[in-house]
Amino acid sequence: MKKIKIKKPSVHIVGNEILRPYNPITVNLIGAGGTGGQVLTALARMNLSLINLGHPGLMVRLFDDDKVETANLGRQLFTTAELGQFKAVALINRINRFFGSNWKAETMRYDQHMADRNAAASATLTISCVDKVEARFSIAKILIETVHNYHGRNRPKYWMDFGNSRTSGQVILSTLDKITQPLSKQYETVDSLPLVTEEYRDLLLSSEEADDTPSCSLAEALTKQDLFINSTLANYGASLLWQLFREGILFNRGCFLNLKDFISKPLKIEQHGNNRPRR
Repeated sequence: MKKIKIKKPSVHIVGNEILRPYNPITVNLIGAGGTGGQVLTALARMNLSLINLGHPGLMVRLFDDDKVETANLGRQLFTTAELGQFKAVALINRINRFFGSNWKAETMRYDQHMADRNAAASATLTISCVDKVEARFSIAKILIETVHNYHGRNRPKYWMDFGNSRTSGQVILSTLDKITQPLSKQYETVDSLPLVTEEYRDLLLSSEEADDTPSCSLAEALTKQDLFINSTLANYGASLLWQLFREGILFNRGCFLNLKDFISKPLKIEQHGNNRPRR
């Protein structure tokens, strides 16, 4: 009788430098808009919870060179008192006051000039909440260059990217290099999670919006993005990060969300062969 081979579930297992680090995990959050503001708040809650559980927590830097405008009120987390302020400064000041943290605001774009500042560009975890496809490819290039050129404590390991249209979106976790996996009889361990800019390159390029004119009012902004798409995606991504920090084992590395039809499809961990970043 022929023996049936049972396929083991594919998982990604996180190293001790994430689960039990000696210092706070460094996080570069890129974008302080609709999604970025929600992700920042989720990270602050996560940081406080991790510290209370004996973990050193997180050290976050928020990158954004935009200032708060009237059209941002309501859909993004800003008040009239913050009009004209840098978004990153307004959000970080509020988080630091509320949670007692010492996170940093960077009033600059995370663009190609960052590649020459390896220490500034580098963080264990990079989270991108950007509107433009071009910005995603720029971030990917910077991270790949940093992985090859920088070997300090905060060398990039993971990249989480958020993207959305009016009522749909996705959050996808990638690795910047191979993550050493333990031997397992129960699971098929996966050491590399492909970059979103490589795995979904054609989809990203075809999804680029032709109209990039800034919205002049909240009503106009809401015709481009639903009121709750950003916060819903942020919660999905934060839940994935919570599993990363607390459980150390991932069966999924993101999801695709259709808020109009209330459909969420997980993106399973799978073997993809050699997915080391290309220079």
